Amino acid sequence: MLASYKACLQNKIWVYGIITGLIYLSFSFGVNFYASKYANSSMSNYVSDIVLSNIPVFDVDGIYIYGPIIFWTFVFFLTLSKPQTIPFIIKSIAVFVFVRSIFISITHIGIFPSHLVIDAPQIFTFFTYYGDLFFSGHTGLPFLMALIFWDNKPLRIFFISSSIFFGCIVLMGHLHYSIDVLGAFFITYSIYKLSEKLFEKDKDLLDSI
Repeated sequence: MLASYKACLQNKIWVYGIITGLIYLSFSFGVNFYASKYANSSMSNYVSDIVLSNIPVFDVDGIYIYGPIIFWTFVFFLTLSKPQTIPFIIKSIAVFVFVRSIFISITHIGIFPSHLVIDAPQIFTFFTYYGDLFFSGHTGLPFLMALIFWDNKPLRIFFISSSIFFGCIVLMGHLHYSIDVLGAFFITYSIYKLSEKLFEKDKDLLDSI
């Protein structure tokens, strides 16, 4: 692995990709913060949902909060072991967060009335809102990882399974509407294809592993 990092550090495309990727990611999180606060303050009435209207609320509080932490810890160490993937992954996530910020700023449907109340530590209130519904980040981001690592069958299966699992969790807690979960797959695929076009050199680095 040290040899891989040495080669990457000597590659100007990789170094530039890391720097610009972190800038993009920071900007997208900033936009997401204000978009989420706006969506949260602008929530209107809720709508009926074929799934939420027919299942009880399950206590998935712990899984909803700490499941993604475990998931992203795994992704973090995975990318550390494959440094060529880091620039494209960072930039793809930045595009995902930015695009989602646009979506949640446009339509402000209220959360389903029987939703689970999340008892999250104070630090998580920066990321957790009730008004940023469409589309589900819990579902979309694992699917984005599946698309990025599509040629690695075990990782592809794991990431797709994680995406479906977290999609079920948010529905069980009535924390997202069905359309938020289903729409995430289609929009995330578009985000991935857009990232391929925008960051061709970074994608070439990823494909070189």
